Amino acid sequence: MVVDLLRQEIAALATTIVVKVGTRVLTRDDGQLNEDRIEQLANQVHRVTATGRKVVLVSSGAVGAGMGRLGLKSRPTDTAQLQAVAAVGQSILVEAYERCLHRHGLHAAQVLLTAEDLEHRLRYLNARNTLVTLLQLGAVPIINENDTVAVEELQNTFGDNDRLAAIVTNLIRAPLLVLLSDVDGLFDGDPRRPGSHVIPTVEQLDASLSELVHDRLGGLSKGGMASKLEAARLATTGGENVIIASGGDANVLSRILAAETVGTLFLAQGRRVASRKRWIGLTVKPRGRLTLDAGAQAAVERKGRSLLAAGVVDVEGRFEKGDVVAVRGPDGVEFARGLSNYDADQVRRIKGLKTRQIAEVLGSCPYDEVIHRDNMVVTSRKTS
Repeated sequence: MVVDLLRQEIAALATTIVVKVGTRVLTRDDGQLNEDRIEQLANQVHRVTATGRKVVLVSSGAVGAGMGRLGLKSRPTDTAQLQAVAAVGQSILVEAYERCLHRHGLHAAQVLLTAEDLEHRLRYLNARNTLVTLLQLGAVPIINENDTVAVEELQNTFGDNDRLAAIVTNLIRAPLLVLLSDVDGLFDGDPRRPGSHVIPTVEQLDASLSELVHDRLGGLSKGGMASKLEAARLATTGGENVIIASGGDANVLSRILAAETVGTLFLAQGRRVASRKRWIGLTVKPRGRLTLDAGAQAAVERKGRSLLAAGVVDVEGRFEKGDVVAVRGPDGVEFARGLSNYDADQVRRIKGLKTRQIAEVLGSCPYDEVIHRDNMVVTSRKTS
């Protein structure tokens, strides 16, 4: 066994691990829930918790489990039918986890979330408190989006459970996110062709990685490597590490914690981000967009400055004071998010103005900044 010293350090710091397991890992080709795989995963969770670590599972499979129980051969396309199938499948899925975990003296705790739960600040904090308490009690949270009421997830707005897993990672500030899939990691070419190899470590997520995405979406699964890379971006931007590995390996979690070179490791980008800023920059869907000139982008992105009205050249969307807005450069590429001190109409009226001119236009100047630095997260990692 070859031990990677960098991975050894990451494993040592991983006192809490979020493990996402995908539909293809948990279901057979006929759509039935693969209970042998559930038992295998429960055995691995037991071995991890025996080391004193805590584990949170973000599990797909509810729709597939419901399809199997109802005898459906293909995934419904009607939203109401999907929600009904998910309702049947959720109970089957958590029951299977509870049965397998109970053999090791562990208990499954079903946690169903919606996008609104995590975008509303108070509910976001309540979700975090619940998860932390469950872990303190020694339970294993089994998280999925509440498909029975959340139309967005079924229609692929939340993204899929890869993105949900990244959001949960940021929610509880877990040092390590493991995305278990039906592939061994990110390949340097098409994994279906000879000569392609798993990339062991990715130090920087950039646009070039999109060229390595070779997804084969369809059937039960909604995710793919593209969604895993987006999940990796969200978690690593928050300051955590991510590993994409094969869920078919019966010892994959133990091997990861033993610092073996398993799957693809995505390194944390910079320092760990504070919990509040993770909510602002990595969880909430922006209500609008601000485009800046080059000077303002440099001031915000590279010098850590607040955003002033003078640097805003365009405003899109309808948002209120206190809403999260995306911040883009002249090239249209988003590089930050923050809480706006003004509503959209006010920003449109004061864009391009000096701070001293705001009161002349609005009648008062309650804030010098459109977005204060304390309420902004730079999602890119450029330095001067």
